[in-house]
Amino acid sequence: MTTVAHVHTTDGSFALSHLDSLESEAVHLPRGGGEFERPVILFSGGKDSIVMLHLALKAFAPAPVPFTLLHVDTGHNFPEVIEYRDRTVERHGLRLHVASVQEYIDAGSSASAPTAPATRSRPCR
Repeated sequence: MTTVAHVHTTDGSFALSHLDSLESEAVHLPRGGGEFERPVILFSGGKDSIVMLHLALKAFAPAPVPFTLLHVDTGHNFPEVIEYRDRTVERHGLRLHVASVQEYIDAGSSASAPTAPATRSRPCR
């Protein structure tokens, strides 16, 4: 695979690097969320959700992102992650909803998923 820099070619056309080309295709993903009644972007503060937010910001610029960020708070987050989340929300003027796992458990709203019956592994022959 050949990667080219941002350059104007001799015939006057413009070429994108491979990474820029992938990003250009990926910004269409968040735009598809408008098909749903109440779309959200799950945001943990990890690398995957940061990339999805970056794509949404690029996809809707200069308009604001029309989705709420949903952070599922497990109670096991590093303080730095929460600080980053809050700074990011403020910097970009985003809406944030925090769902607390502990609050759902305390309210009796959380049900455990049914467990599958135990299976026996067959020995290799």
